[in-house]
Amino acid sequence: MRILIVEDERSIADFIERGLRSEGYSVTCVGDGEAAEAEALTGDFGLVLLDVLLPKKNGLEVLRSIRAEEPELPVILLTARGEVEQKVEGLDLGANDYMVKPFSFEELMARVRAQLRRPEQREAAGLEVGDLKLDFRTREVERGGKGVRLTTREFELLAYLMRHPNQVLSRSQILNAVWGYDYDPGTNVLEVYIGYLRRKLESAEGPVPIETVRSAGYRLVAPRG
Repeated sequence: MRILIVEDERSIADFIERGLRSEGYSVTCVGDGEAAEAEALTGDFGLVLLDVLLPKKNGLEVLRSIRAEEPELPVILLTARGEVEQKVEGLDLGANDYMVKPFSFEELMARVRAQLRRPEQREAAGLEVGDLKLDFRTREVERGGKGVRLTTREFELLAYLMRHPNQVLSRSQILNAVWGYDYDPGTNVLEVYIGYLRRKLESAEGPVPIETVRSAGYRLVAPRG
């Protein structure tokens, strides 16, 4: 299960991120409303922790956009003491819950677990795109019926691509989703792992379906029809 943290106070974001990762969740952090909206609307998160006061676009505007496109995505608002009007407006806009800062991590986890227990938030057991199959329970991958052994990072990278078939994903989107934070723009870690995946997915059945889109990012090509 992947969780999006939207918080512009770095110390709070780090506190939440470390705690969630220690509980086994995959986490992406962003610090402003525009980035939050772009990430949340990919449809790849099980839950959003959303601060109300954000630069560029406030949290309530982001929440409104999320509810328009992802009505079932759980959102927990993070508010400061005294922001009664924002809390009420947020609940009216469809927020599932809210936390008042400062809060304990134990209480936050209880709220997170309560939202993720909802049946519609259980992630599918696997993904299938063309002749690629991925099983989250066994961590096994097949191409054309033949098993492919992947490392943990390769598995997460392929899963992210498979969740967005035929969609061009930028380097920053992939790095945030799979590695959990921004790398130095000059790093080639993503290119290295794309290379690993392509070699391991080579098959006589057809070309590796991971395309490089010049100056844009990468795309997993799925058969049409």
